[in-house]
Amino acid sequence: MRVITRSLRGRLLAWLLAATAALGVAALADTWREAQQTADDVSDRVLAGSALAIAERVVVAEDGSLEVDIPYVALEMLTSAAQDRVFYRVDGPPGTFITGYQTLPALPRGEGQSTAFADAVFRGEPIRVATLARSASTGVSSVPFTVTVAETTIARRQLAQSILLHSAARIGLMILGAAIIVWIAVSISLRPLYRLSGAIARRSPDDLQPIGESVPSEVEGLVETVNSFMLRLQSSLEALRHFTGNASHQLRTPLAVVRTQLALAERAGDAADVQAAIHRADSAVAHAERVLAQLLMMSRIDAAARNAHGGMEELDIARLAQEITADHVPSAAEAGIDLGYEGDTEARVRGETLLLAEMLKNLISNAILYAGSGAEVTVRARAEQAAILIEVEDDGPGIPEHKRADVMQRFHRADAKDSRGTGLGLPIVEEIAVLHKGTILLSEGRDGRGLKVTVTLPRSEMPDSR
Repeated sequence: MRVITRSLRGRLLAWLLAATAALGVAALADTWREAQQTADDVSDRVLAGSALAIAERVVVAEDGSLEVDIPYVALEMLTSAAQDRVFYRVDGPPGTFITGYQTLPALPRGEGQSTAFADAVFRGEPIRVATLARSASTGVSSVPFTVTVAETTIARRQLAQSILLHSAARIGLMILGAAIIVWIAVSISLRPLYRLSGAIARRSPDDLQPIGESVPSEVEGLVETVNSFMLRLQSSLEALRHFTGNASHQLRTPLAVVRTQLALAERAGDAADVQAAIHRADSAVAHAERVLAQLLMMSRIDAAARNAHGGMEELDIARLAQEITADHVPSAAEAGIDLGYEGDTEARVRGETLLLAEMLKNLISNAILYAGSGAEVTVRARAEQAAILIEVEDDGPGIPEHKRADVMQRFHRADAKDSRGTGLGLPIVEEIAVLHKGTILLSEGRDGRGLKVTVTLPRSEMPDSR
């Protein structure tokens, strides 16, 4: 059962959304870090300004102590959000507290007018602290002091969150826009496939011509594969029609003979006539059986030709020829023919054993059938430098030279009135030889008598024994 998977459009969208979501998460993480940094920078500038404004109001009293008039407008600079709270403290020389929140954490003193910043916790709330180190002049000497200003981080967190949310919204819109673009682009890109599907759907079942629709280069390989399949299917259908036509034509005559002989047997008056009619009917059935077997073999050869590598193996055809020759000795002796074998002990070829065996059977059977009683038939297999030669030679009546080309065609016989054969033996031999990249040659036998059929096949390279 064919399994229908998710559509190509859905797969592309899924991959796009997954990839952009992963990139979006990474971008948002980086945005959050930059947003916090930006919020810290903004808060630090305001804290530094407030600390500097307070430091400018620190003066030395007549008794040498430090006094400060807190400019509350400097603290109001920090209250950018109503829910934020502001804290401060001013310290004189080490160990001297001047004013403000005495428990507010102060950072280590910096040198000169440098300002130090840090995050801390005060009264259970996170705060941002800025500490500025300065000195107040007495005219004779200077008195060091520090100003610490702190603010809760509510506004700062809100600023970072606002930046993050805006970035997330932009990324979401970008993903949505990309998804819409991909949906439209894929739909447009798939139009050639829809046209291809429609063109195939509109075709007649008998139309197996190659597809000529214009398709994207990514689909061209698929179309070429379909075209190749359609050509193979057309070839198979033509072979089937050819087989059916040949079978109906060749079997019509023997079947007609069978019906005629059965009718004669039915009307015959004595047992001898009935027996003769049945014998002729049996001969016609045997002939039809041979024709059908040969036609099936032709179909087998056609199938093997379409799958040139199927069933191919390395074999010793000399040994195969010896075995088949031995199998035909009894039938040759019954026909009064002297059948023998001579040749090399080994002759290796690469081929399909069943077809090569059928080739040898046809050659030997043809020689036995037509050589005539008292003839001599010799089967040979010998290896040459680059080829293997299979020869079947007889000293019978042979085939005239001008008719040798005709007998290589299907259903042609040297003598049209001779009904002993099917007219398929030598054509089958030729097709099997060609399938194995070989050739067949008809020539006269020894001393110009009879017929010699020579099949030449490529020699199989022997594997290295090292």
